[in-house]
Parts: sequence; structure tokens; C-alpha cells
Amino acid sequence: MYAIVEIAGQQFKVSKDLKVYVHRLADKEGDAISFAKVLLLDDNGTITLGAPAVEGASVEAKVLQHLKGDKVIIFKKKRRKGYKKRNGHRQYLTQIQISGITAPGAKKAAAKKEAAPATEEAEAPKKKAVKAKKEETQE
Repeated sequence: MYAIVEIAGQQFKVSKDLKVYVHRLADKEGDAISFAKVLLLDDNGTITLGAPAVEGASVEAKVLQHLKGDKVIIFKKKRRKGYKKRNGHRQYLTQIQISGITAPGAKKAAAKKEAAPATEEAEAPKKKAVKAKKEETQE
């Protein structure tokens, strides 16, 4: 099972027990967090697309650590003009571990099973009425 989820403005393909580096989150190390903006959900070949997000689906994760990424050097130069500009940047990151993916149909399926017998009982008198009308028309 995997999901495509939006975390801090970026989209990630995640599955259970996967470690992901995302832009810095405000949560503390060791906190459990949940992401509700699940864009796609794949449950053993059954794909559910959201418009824009899948209703009722969520991804749970745990914050492992806050850190800084590798340094990126930005060097600008214009030849024969004497212009050189050197700059650097280190992105603040958060490492999270995905602890689980919750599908939207898990709770609703139980409710449908309970509702199914009630609808069969309600349909039984209708079927009897239809059979009685057919018999009357045949006679």
C-alpha cells in the first residue's frame, strides 16, 4: 500500500516505515503527526484518486529529527565585466518516518454491512408486490 501525499507544499510517494526528508515542520522531535491531504491512494492494485484530495484518507508519521541539508553554492559571474557573486544556502529539513496509511473505506464498510440487511428487508415486500402484479396480469 502506498499513497501520494502533500507535505509542506511538496508531494511525496510514501509507504509504511519509509523515512522521508521534508521541509522544516513546526512539530517537536518524537511527535506523532497526521497529513490529511492524500492525493492518491493505492491499496494492493485498487487506486483511489482524489479531487483534489481523497476524502477520509490520512497518513500518520513520527518526527525523527530536525537538521540542515547539504550546502548549495550559488555563483554568478558576468564575463569581462568584473562581476562575481558567491552565495550559499543550507535548507532546514525534518526527517519523518511514516507509521501508517489510513484508507477512507475502513470505517464506512462496517456501516454498509449493517445497513445492507435492513435494505433487503425493505425490498422484500416490494418484490412480493411486483410478483403479485405479474400474476394478476397473466390471469
